[in-house]
Amino acid sequence: MKLEPRLNAFRPDLADARLRGKVEADRFVEPTRRRVVAAVAPLKRGPRPDAPLDSEVLRGEVFRVLEETGEGWSWGQLETDGYVGYVPTDALGDVSAEPSHRITALRTYVYPGPDMKLPALYALSLGCLVTLSGTAETRGTHYGLLANGEGAIVLDHASPVDAPREADFVAVAERFLHAAYLWGGRTSMGLDCSALVQLSLMAAGKTAVRDTDLQAHMLGHEVHGGLQLKPQRGDLVFWKGHVGILSAPDRMVHASGHHMTVVIEPLDYALARIGPPTSVRRIG
Repeated sequence: MKLEPRLNAFRPDLADARLRGKVEADRFVEPTRRRVVAAVAPLKRGPRPDAPLDSEVLRGEVFRVLEETGEGWSWGQLETDGYVGYVPTDALGDVSAEPSHRITALRTYVYPGPDMKLPALYALSLGCLVTLSGTAETRGTHYGLLANGEGAIVLDHASPVDAPREADFVAVAERFLHAAYLWGGRTSMGLDCSALVQLSLMAAGKTAVRDTDLQAHMLGHEVHGGLQLKPQRGDLVFWKGHVGILSAPDRMVHASGHHMTVVIEPLDYALARIGPPTSVRRIG
């Protein structure tokens, strides 16, 4: 059976050692685990700035590096969802520090110190992972102190990595309302339809592949009869190249390339514009 190249790191000249005997390649190498230290970084189809954006990697995720190019790109595979591509090498760092907290707010800011009046350094999006070394309080607001003196975040915007996850992934998706549409985007600053599904499920502790066509075969189970068989909140409605989440039997939340934003709209409106869905899947 042919392996999916988006989920298996192989090229004619180089492949992950785990694929030995499954693919042909000139060399098989053991990957080096690196942790994403940038707030967010592009995952590209090729090792150049103008290559298509296939996805993004988030702070704290682990990227398995198979090759570093002389132009500053690392080729490998993201552990979170298995996606293969090129990431800027300077976005990756040492993997030794285990994250202690997960960002649970749609977006939060990193300040130079525990004070919201300080000029923010950068933002972290939902799902980013950080290591906190302590806490502090300023004017009644509690902050988490990032390891290595990197800065501080509002403590209420993060939860310990072993804390219970979100109970309702649809409610997470609804929090992205009005976020900008960005093909390949995977943050609250911009995301596409499949990233909205993936991030919302991840917040609820459920692993999800990245692309729509993969989700249409790998997430949950198919609802035979589709929308004719009592659709439920949380059902995923698929079209070729698009997916939405039912927030009610007659309404859908989705990152829409038509609206160029995340919208909640009547399901009938979407069906009239996009056409009949190819499948409906339900998360068990």
